[in-house]
Amino acid sequence: MAKLALRLSYLGTHYHGWQRQKNGITVQECLETAIEKTCGTRVSLSGCGRTDAGVHARTYVASCALETGIPLDRLPAALNARLPRDIVIERAVRVGDDFDARFSCIRKEYTYEIHNSRVRNPFLNDRAYFYPQQLDEDAMARAARHFVGRQDFAAVRSEGTPVKSTVREIHYCEVTRQGDCVSVRVCADGFLYNMVRAITGTLIYCGIGKLLPGDIPDVLRSRDRERAGPTAPPEGLYLTALTYGMEELDGSAREK
Repeated sequence: MAKLALRLSYLGTHYHGWQRQKNGITVQECLETAIEKTCGTRVSLSGCGRTDAGVHARTYVASCALETGIPLDRLPAALNARLPRDIVIERAVRVGDDFDARFSCIRKEYTYEIHNSRVRNPFLNDRAYFYPQQLDEDAMARAARHFVGRQDFAAVRSEGTPVKSTVREIHYCEVTRQGDCVSVRVCADGFLYNMVRAITGTLIYCGIGKLLPGDIPDVLRSRDRERAGPTAPPEGLYLTALTYGMEELDGSAREK
């Protein structure tokens, strides 16, 4: 039986995250159902990560063992015909038997979108975090640099699935503004539960003067969640890039 990887994207507004749950519809459930109806085979997908309810993915990869007579270049269209319009398969790729969408991923990038305006934009509802108080993006950008490197990020994570270590390596953490949109872009070798949303909330505190950029190293060293900023809501968060070292799967939002 062949091992396949599916590259997809989705809007997470109407889903309880990626992973199957008993109390709500998830992206994984929709995709596994579409595969079973299309290929006549029940599969269990391995996803590149758990996205929470309301979180989006511009780039996502899932893998499974699947035997199908449908050519790989036609499989995405066949699956898309059975999927909701807010989930789209872009590519199907044959991979090695040892490939796993989660454990084979080298690094991930998340982008958090903040709509920083006094007036709400209805077209950004559930697509960005509406924050009417003026943000100082320069202060946020200075603060963001202190998150870069291999550090203990216990101060910017929520309690969730137990982990052996709260040390991760952030490759870059950047803040940019285009008009009323402030974007926080973070790339790491892995993320703790709610880590990007907690980093964003902390950077927002820097943007309104509740924290100074120079406070961040002390906040991280403290390992105290209470000293960091709040956890930003899910609707502004997007998984935007993945690195596997495979041209067919590697991708980012900048391609689109």
